[in-house]
Amino acid sequence: MKLAVVGLGLIGGSMALDLKAAGFVHEVVGVEGNPDHADKAKLLGLIERIESFEDACQSADIIVIATPVHSISKLIPLALDLMKTGAVVTDVGSTKKQITDAVKNHPKRNQYVASHPMAGTEFSGPSAAITGLFKGKAAVICDEKLSDPKATAIVRALYEALQMRLISMESSAHDLHAAYVSHLSHITSFVLANTVLDKEKDVDAIFNLASGGFESTVRLAKSSPDMWTPIFEQNNAFITEALGAYIDRLKRFHTHLQNKDFSQTRNEIE
Repeated sequence: MKLAVVGLGLIGGSMALDLKAAGFVHEVVGVEGNPDHADKAKLLGLIERIESFEDACQSADIIVIATPVHSISKLIPLALDLMKTGAVVTDVGSTKKQITDAVKNHPKRNQYVASHPMAGTEFSGPSAAITGLFKGKAAVICDEKLSDPKATAIVRALYEALQMRLISMESSAHDLHAAYVSHLSHITSFVLANTVLDKEKDVDAIFNLASGGFESTVRLAKSSPDMWTPIFEQNNAFITEALGAYIDRLKRFHTHLQNKDFSQTRNEIE
């Protein structure tokens, strides 16, 4: 099978590496709008060659859209227009409802399988691609009843080749759960990093004092704003809900500390 990866960053690049190594596909081509990223992906051997979006979609057996979520919504209908009979398109977006809504009336909707491999690091771009990124992590397949069973089987086999755990749910449920277990943790990291930077203008002092706890908590603050801003836009309602619940918890903890009620702070920790 021929795999076309559209977007050669951390997820797309890592997927290309592992699927070729697993023998799941015999040929991997890339589509990349950033010329520097395209050159780097070829240099690193993530893909065999760069093709245009049109050529890749017309010839590939599997098309993986691995761009930021706001462009995924635009690219999936175009891929469905171009791809050959029997081909399958999936995406790796961290939101699902807006993406699936954008393609719900397409005549080839059943050849699209909505998915989200829940794996990643704080790094981005082709240089961030690594082998083994997906092993043991969860891969969510959404709205399976809207996809052709053969298309779903291919995408499921793809994630099994990456050694991922498969979970099935509706798009809206995915977005709700992702807001709490993924999107909220990134917001926490961004805000904590900015809070510390506001307080300690001497950056050297921060990192001289920083140890494992701080580093692990703010690790996600290195994540790409180009990737995360569209996620916050597309999943705004659920993220706002999750953040509100988190703020309520913070306020409760703050109140316990103000009141010097350390038995309650202990209860929160327990």
